[in-house]
Amino acid sequence: MPNLEQYVDFNPEKETPSLAGRVLFVTGGTAGLGRATVISLARHSPAHIYFTGRNASAAADLLAEIKQIDPAVGTTFLKMDMNSLADVKKACVDGFRHSRLDLVVCNAGVMYIPVGLSADGFENHFAINHLAHAMILRVLMPVLARTATDPKLDNVDVRVVSLSSDAWRIHPKDGITFSTIRTEQKSWVGGAYRYGQSKLANLVYASALSHHVPASSANHNKPNSKTKGIKFLSVHPGAVTTGLTTTKLSTLDRAAIKAYTLYARITMMDESQGRLSQLWVAAGAPRDELVDGGYYMPVGRLSQDRLDEMAKSEELRDELWRFTEEVLDGF
Repeated sequence: MPNLEQYVDFNPEKETPSLAGRVLFVTGGTAGLGRATVISLARHSPAHIYFTGRNASAAADLLAEIKQIDPAVGTTFLKMDMNSLADVKKACVDGFRHSRLDLVVCNAGVMYIPVGLSADGFENHFAINHLAHAMILRVLMPVLARTATDPKLDNVDVRVVSLSSDAWRIHPKDGITFSTIRTEQKSWVGGAYRYGQSKLANLVYASALSHHVPASSANHNKPNSKTKGIKFLSVHPGAVTTGLTTTKLSTLDRAAIKAYTLYARITMMDESQGRLSQLWVAAGAPRDELVDGGYYMPVGRLSQDRLDEMAKSEELRDELWRFTEEVLDGF
């Protein structure tokens, strides 16, 4: 696995602590890294796992597999069209039924899909990869905050993990081009800029949540405080062979991926390897070792030193926060 930096030698089956009593939520759980993540987490006795997706048949197969792993783990599949913010909101409002929530893994995503707009009129990578997850977190934030700040709960460790990608580096000059985000943003480089822009948004939004959410660990921690707040984090899983990278790619987009992997001397990983980065940040890492708002490369490597000017920009962070809040307020 030459593209795994392996700063942490992590075996999720042996080194993930018990998740007993905890409620988990994973987007895009029916396939790829999401499915691998759900299965791995289910092996550690959580009280309940929510997962989202579009394929009811794949969801049924996953539900059956979880029951084989541990019949005591509660499960809920939320069928969700992340192309529509109204549908995302309805699925969460109608489907989430617990009074606590300990972990959200924002895993779902699209890559280099054909040029187009979402149901709400936004460039489709940005809409699905960023705005849909922002809506999910908007709906779930009250219960996340209650869980994180309830002094009556023991051993609380609330985390929100957003899957970014090293492809965030292939972003427009201004980072996120808000002036054209309600257009198809056609470009000679194909989907590279559109995908990279959305992955930059995932990374920057984790920092924005850490900065702006009152219940974040960064804002909540005080000397002698009995509660710790929410950890907001982003990760690069590595270059993983999933449905995102094996289907629906144009010749130009396939060439772009090939060129980038050769340039970066990357070897593609399978899902069993690609799951490690997000599983370590989500459940394997000791909480006190995680930096709120931090970006982690595989495996467990805090990588703020590898961010460029746009990825570290407080101006972009705050502009993305304001823009996203205004969009979500419309629903």
